[in-house]
Amino acid sequence: MPTDKDKGTSIYNRDTMEFLTVAKQFCAFVESTEGMKRELFVNTMLKLLPLLYLKAIMLDKVEHDEDVYPETFVTEDSYEVVRINIASIMGELDDYLDVFMEDMVYSDKPILATISENIADIYQDVRDMVFAFQLEYEESRKEALATCIDNFDTIWGQKLVNVMRALHSARHSEHECDDENCGCHDND
Repeated sequence: MPTDKDKGTSIYNRDTMEFLTVAKQFCAFVESTEGMKRELFVNTMLKLLPLLYLKAIMLDKVEHDEDVYPETFVTEDSYEVVRINIASIMGELDDYLDVFMEDMVYSDKPILATISENIADIYQDVRDMVFAFQLEYEESRKEALATCIDNFDTIWGQKLVNVMRALHSARHSEHECDDENCGCHDND
């Protein structure tokens, strides 16, 4: 953790620590979704994702160190566990049409995206950064933060706002649910 002399450096400023706090909450929630009811998942994501976005957009750019390469901690298997758990929760509402994708340049029709994959993509970048901060290597922390900020700007920030639209639609869907996992029949 930061010492008094570190508090003025960019990776230990208030905005970074607040982002790290929300990032940890987001990761902990995503890692605990197995068997969760859809209503709880959607409502919690609709609270966490805007907060994650707000905290990420407040971060100052961090310069990359050319001699340090960001470590990745999220394995393909752990990514798949997250994606599969969320896909299971969302069921038929996992798919949505996305018009803000790179591939749209070559198409005049929306492209199919999934809530589960987009959240798993966000999780992967954010979790790698959180894990780096759990290590006691200053260089790793700085490079992980720089990479996470860059990826927010170019990749997962757009995915986050896209998936929020899909989650909002799922929450307010007039669609009658036949899926016992959704949670909408719990009060019946």
